[in-house]
Amino acid sequence: MPGRLVILDRDGVINQDSDDFIKSPDEWVPLPGSLEAIGKLSAAGFDVAVATNQSGIGRKLLDEPSLELIHRKMRDAARQFGGDIGKIAYCPHHPDAGCDCRKPQPGLLLQLSRKYGVSLDHVPFIGDSDRDIEAAMAAGARPMLVRTGNGAAAESTIRSRGLDVEVFEDLAEAVEVLIAETGPG
Repeated sequence: MPGRLVILDRDGVINQDSDDFIKSPDEWVPLPGSLEAIGKLSAAGFDVAVATNQSGIGRKLLDEPSLELIHRKMRDAARQFGGDIGKIAYCPHHPDAGCDCRKPQPGLLLQLSRKYGVSLDHVPFIGDSDRDIEAAMAAGARPMLVRTGNGAAAESTIRSRGLDVEVFEDLAEAVEVLIAETGPG
């Protein structure tokens, strides 16, 4: 069924995050259960896209060909579980660049909305930071937070701001809820 889109943040949701940035395919390590969860989304008929800040490029810690190799590894790893990761929208800019694509700005999500030809109304965006939640809200998407990566700290910040956001232990739990809500593809 086309049009069932789920957008995922990358670092801290699909793979382990690093304060030193993920700069090579060897440093990309999937979180337990995340690849299986992507496989379940694909099997249920969801289009899976990724929206990720990659300021390591703007900081000159990696280049775009290296990022492409990391994303190839991620896509190949997801395919082993029946997962199909479609469009990956990323912001390569330094945090001080003032662009409209770096989350919490909604630019990456809006790019994906145009790419897939769907409104973001009710489209889940699953992230692990308050930046992800803010981007989802600014784009009109459905914000969902996982406690992996930076999610536990972000949950505290979000709750202190009085935001009503769905929170899950990890991507696998969030995916189970989405599939239960919508049924198989």
